[in-house]
Amino acid sequence: MTATPIPRTLYLALSGLRDLSVIATPPVERTPVRTFVTPARDSVIREAILRELARGGQVYIVHNRVQTINSFADRLRTLVPEARIAIAHGQMPESELEQIIIAFIEKEYDVLVCTAIIESGIDIPSVNTIIIDRADQLGLTQLYQLRGRVGRRHLRAYAYLLYDDRRPLSPEAQARLEAIQEATELGAGFQIALRDLEIRGAGNILGPEQSGHIAAVGLELYTQLLARAIQEVREGRPIEDAPSVTVDLPLEATIPPEYCGDEAVRMSLYQRFAALRTPEQLEDLIAELRDRFGPLPEPVRRLADLAALRLWANRLGLASILERDGEVYIRPVVGARLDRERLRRAIGTGVYVTPNQVRLVISRLDVPLFQAIQVVLREIETRRATVLLGTPLPEQLAATR
Repeated sequence: MTATPIPRTLYLALSGLRDLSVIATPPVERTPVRTFVTPARDSVIREAILRELARGGQVYIVHNRVQTINSFADRLRTLVPEARIAIAHGQMPESELEQIIIAFIEKEYDVLVCTAIIESGIDIPSVNTIIIDRADQLGLTQLYQLRGRVGRRHLRAYAYLLYDDRRPLSPEAQARLEAIQEATELGAGFQIALRDLEIRGAGNILGPEQSGHIAAVGLELYTQLLARAIQEVREGRPIEDAPSVTVDLPLEATIPPEYCGDEAVRMSLYQRFAALRTPEQLEDLIAELRDRFGPLPEPVRRLADLAALRLWANRLGLASILERDGEVYIRPVVGARLDRERLRRAIGTGVYVTPNQVRLVISRLDVPLFQAIQVVLREIETRRATVLLGTPLPEQLAATR
């Protein structure tokens, strides 16, 4: 169990090598920590400390360099003489460190200047402001853990992430600070871990590196290869590529926000629809949607219908079913094998069969477009009218031509 898994661990879970469950329900009465990313200014530090002291609270100030922590604390004593300031870091004798922490808990001090030693295992309800010096030099999950040291009860808490604006921020540091400022809602650990994975990379699954980007293959292709390898191991058989049929029809086939409100979840579901390989997988996905979100609205039903159509077309060996300017083209087919008159009797006069395609004029169809396409695909399957299905016709079918 972890609030913010390291990139490699999270990627192992996302790729299916490890199981993953997310607990995102915050404790009762907790409020999000207001987070400010700002250049380091004495005025900001003084105002933040005095505001917390005015409501009877205490303050953490994280200065993660033991060599300069004493001089930093001395500067704070000059800046805020009203505050009683103590120092704590991991290189202190254990007994001395314990005494300082106990004294701070008992409110003998107002401000604790410390290293990142407080990032785990500290729960002091009276501390509701944290100031992190040179936050740009800390990792994203470390910042998240440190921010979690305040706001442990019902009071509003504040986090100030300071950086030196006299020096340019690296792109990675800027991304980390933007991520921690955006992810302020309670239970955001999974969101933070995903951003950390994006920023730092997934690392080496078979080696010691816990983060890092893939140089030669690229993350997207690597992810696809890994997912296929995992599925082949689980199913004990080779896995075919997802259908490559292009289906482009004038149908509203979407997952509405009112059905699934989380945008990231909707994107994941679209990807799963696109990656379906068998009708059984489609049935399982539909059952999951009903279980998680309720009955399927019409746009989602159409999305499922299009997925089924794509699987069917792929099995027949078709390359595309495209709508252009009021006409639908189904190709490639072996037109000589199709019975055009039977198709016209079934769906209307807007059916045209050529040597390599079927063309449907939508305005001249007697049935809805989707039904017409199904009739054509059924005829193609029955007459074995594609190159993939192009074996000699059965005698009884040949006799009817």
